[in-house]
Amino acid sequence: MREERGPWYLLTGLIIGVIFGLVYAWRISPVKYVDTSPATLRQDFKDQYRALIAAAFAADNDLARAQARLNLIKDPNSAQAVAIQAQQALAAGHPSAEAHALGILAVALSQKAAPTLIPDASPSATILAPTNTETSAPLTATPTLTNPTSTLTPSVVVSPTLPASTPVITSLPTPTSTSGAPFALSGTAKLVCDSNLKRPLIMVDAKNSAGQPVAGVEIIVNWAGGEDHFFTGLKPEHGLGYGDYVMTPDVTYTVHIADGGQPVPGLKTSQCTGSGGSQFLGSWSLVFVQP
Repeated sequence: MREERGPWYLLTGLIIGVIFGLVYAWRISPVKYVDTSPATLRQDFKDQYRALIAAAFAADNDLARAQARLNLIKDPNSAQAVAIQAQQALAAGHPSAEAHALGILAVALSQKAAPTLIPDASPSATILAPTNTETSAPLTATPTLTNPTSTLTPSVVVSPTLPASTPVITSLPTPTSTSGAPFALSGTAKLVCDSNLKRPLIMVDAKNSAGQPVAGVEIIVNWAGGEDHFFTGLKPEHGLGYGDYVMTPDVTYTVHIADGGQPVPGLKTSQCTGSGGSQFLGSWSLVFVQP
């Protein structure tokens, strides 16, 4: 007479088989990746990979090789990914040389031209100068300003010059700087009332003596009990000489270029009134020019 054992022995065997398979795959003979693509790396390893590519580019100035290496990561937009990492490196307090190299590579990738690194008067800084003659033509938007309130004297209300959208790059400027010449504030700091700006910003534009934008300029922001740094050129969609810093309400800032020049004190958030009577915090625009 045949013994009826039911389905339980099959389920028990399946469970034992799964457990044995997991132990074998994870402990006895785990998978070993050999010569895998950089696209399969973990995110922090991808960041290290980009930082190494930027350091190599700063040394050999070979944009084609840097682009080929970045293509292996398969980022949707290599220039944007490098620019974002440069900003994150600054925010995380990484060495300024790393953020600077990433910023230079981001600018070069976005403009499709290999820049020439020209030493500045400061031994820790370099200035960007592309080797071709193309120039960039960013789009600008001029919103309507209504009853802005400024706390800085003197102050002028102006229309912002931020692009309304990412510009179509038709040519490339030659952003060279005068070696050793300190940047000076052109005119006064200007309050920008633009409700499209989600956060109050200190917006800096750095230009050389010919009025052309200069990337890689380090700007220092000081306030009571604190200090921070940012660079121009990390947001190439706004221009090679553009950089910004997010302000905290009720904090007074002093801004100056790292290699010397005129400090700009007394920058703090100010209330602006929109066309519908809505209140929002304005931003400050500063233009620094080399004599």
